[in-house]
Amino acid sequence: MSINFSENQWDKIKRDYTLWWKRELERPLVPVVLKGLDPGIAKPSTPLLSQATCHDLSVPAKDIIERIDYELSQNLYLGDAFPYFNMDCFGPGIAAAFLGADLNNATGNVWFHPKEIKPLNEIYFEYNPDNVWLIRIKEICYEGMKRWQGQVQMGMPDLSGMLDILSVFAQGDKLLLALYDEPGEVKRLVWEIQKFWFRFYDEINEVLQPINPGYSDWSQIYSPTPSYVLQCDFAYMISAEMFEEFALPEIKSSCKKLSHTLYHLDGIGNLPNLDSILKIKELDAVQWVPGEGQPPQSKWPEVYRKIAAAGKNIQIREGFDLLEAVSNQIGTLKGIHQKPLWGTVNQKNDMLGRLAKIGVI
Repeated sequence: MSINFSENQWDKIKRDYTLWWKRELERPLVPVVLKGLDPGIAKPSTPLLSQATCHDLSVPAKDIIERIDYELSQNLYLGDAFPYFNMDCFGPGIAAAFLGADLNNATGNVWFHPKEIKPLNEIYFEYNPDNVWLIRIKEICYEGMKRWQGQVQMGMPDLSGMLDILSVFAQGDKLLLALYDEPGEVKRLVWEIQKFWFRFYDEINEVLQPINPGYSDWSQIYSPTPSYVLQCDFAYMISAEMFEEFALPEIKSSCKKLSHTLYHLDGIGNLPNLDSILKIKELDAVQWVPGEGQPPQSKWPEVYRKIAAAGKNIQIREGFDLLEAVSNQIGTLKGIHQKPLWGTVNQKNDMLGRLAKIGVI
């Protein structure tokens, strides 16, 4: 059995997501993926690519794609869902490894560590065309394009934000002090990282395009033109004034370089930065994540109202109940994207009924 998704379905995805980015779609985007179809082939012995398995470079990239294909062939795609593989399996901030950090997944999750701790004024990044992780990701993307011929959207790996990447090499606590002691060096390195960040982005897309149906990332939002989810989780630990000085100029610049952008606002420590983020004309959407130990997403009406009032789209992550709650808080379902909801094929009729109630057919 092949992947259960037609060219006509892709045409609808491209049309509806394009309208959503323009804020012209008069309904939410709600992808639903149901597992349980018979793939019609035996399960490959190759482990599924994940943060726990990404270190094994001995596995041929073609075999990795075969296993992903087996998984995707079990899926039924409803609503605004589409065949997709999330390349965040190399960890959050793989750009740090592209720049020379060590990738360690001994715990089953990926973490990055500098090969050597250096003073900020001695840190200079260089492009390495033989970087093992960059080559590996390109190989997997190449085999995916070869196998699927545009039927599956492969996402961009999780490159992370510039200050988040810098914190790997400068160490978080030392980087905080450097904002006071060496502001010029911090800014130099932020812009240096951005230069390489876009080089990595473009190089990977040179492998993916023009076969890949479009552009996506770990947010799993489709875009017909270059897009990405931007972030600065490091900003959780600094003041709004420091955010505006050290992070905001680069974020504005990245928004201008990309056709569509979503901002990942992570944790209550980042809420003071929301007003500055919303003033970025080129920013299209915001994903709000309260963080562990905080009230659920449905309990932040003031955040969603502020985002909607600024004319930005919203991504949520908790399902139909949250969709109803947020739509009531902002007065509309328009402009909301729900991260893909998962279920089994025996839930098909129930899911179709719930999608129909909110105008998703």
